[in-house]
Amino acid sequence: MKEKVIGFIKKDTVLCVAMTLAMVSAFFVKPTLNYVNYIDFRVLGILLSLMTVMAGLQRNGLFDMIGSSLLKRTKNTMQLSLVLVFLCFFFSMFITNDVSLITFVPFAMLTLRKCNQDKLLIPVIIVQTLAANLGSMLTPIGNPQNLYLYNLAEMKMSTFIGIIGPYTLTSGILLLLSVVCRKKEKIEFTLEENNGDHEIEKERLHLRRKTHQKNAVYLILFLMSLLVVVRVLPYYVAFIVVFVTVFIMDRQVLKTVDYSLILTFIAFFIFTGNIGEIETIRNVLQEFVSGREVGVGIAASQVISNVPAALLLSGFTKDYAKLLVGVNIGGLGTLIASMASLISYKIYAHHYNEQKGKYFRWFTIANVGYLAVLLVVYGLIRWM
Repeated sequence: MKEKVIGFIKKDTVLCVAMTLAMVSAFFVKPTLNYVNYIDFRVLGILLSLMTVMAGLQRNGLFDMIGSSLLKRTKNTMQLSLVLVFLCFFFSMFITNDVSLITFVPFAMLTLRKCNQDKLLIPVIIVQTLAANLGSMLTPIGNPQNLYLYNLAEMKMSTFIGIIGPYTLTSGILLLLSVVCRKKEKIEFTLEENNGDHEIEKERLHLRRKTHQKNAVYLILFLMSLLVVVRVLPYYVAFIVVFVTVFIMDRQVLKTVDYSLILTFIAFFIFTGNIGEIETIRNVLQEFVSGREVGVGIAASQVISNVPAALLLSGFTKDYAKLLVGVNIGGLGTLIASMASLISYKIYAHHYNEQKGKYFRWFTIANVGYLAVLLVVYGLIRWM
């Protein structure tokens, strides 16, 4: 029993912290029906819908198929690295940084091994992680903190992209330079071909048709979710349609959704709501955060990661634009600044445990370097 508890805490540390904070705050603000008003059901509904759709698309191999198709056109290590990195960069804008890394880091490892390019594993995976975290900044659906702040501030899409766009553009240039500055070598890479067996090929075609049909439905559900994000469709309509459709068509997908993220959001909603009811603490925090949203957002993200930082700090400022910048570029720096970064680290460490120290060192150096450049960009924008 003790081992199970310890295992759960290690697996969902942020959730455990959030639940603890919520429970402690309940001693100061008596639980009432008012707690329900703390919770942003629209954000939770959109998150659940998007996570379910992305889990379905990932399970049905859509992203792997797209990646494999692009790899057929690569002829050297530079082109290969560009494909692997920018798959994470562009896909993270729509499928979130977490899903992007869960999909494309194992894909990169398999590909690089087939090419006998194991020496590229650490640099490529590190830059992939940077790409996923940086690409996901550009859209409200790229990561949970964006969706939350976009909804809280009731921003227009054009306003959101205008705030984050300069940092994403700079990031894309940095990623490109990180890849093209490495020495390129010719590669020999052969994708898996069928073995000519007619019956096996017939079965593959049948399964492929079923997969394409499911992916078509998931893409329609994704478009519905986007309509909710841009406030065309009510969130509860999309959520019901997504849940019912997936339950009937592909119910196993519902078991793969990260429900702990939803519980984490609820716990932080309760905690920040309760803190907001305690006037003395609320005033102190508002005075501390106000005017320092970018710096405090970056600093808080280094310790508790950027999603909890956004949830906690949003209750003590109205300058959501600066907080948006702070928690997004604050996803760079330490390994836990963005929880998505832990995905890459765990995947690599699982296969190359003896090399995880080297990975961690280079990861930190690269992240601090990128963070420094984006801070300069912030300074220039503020000066202008």
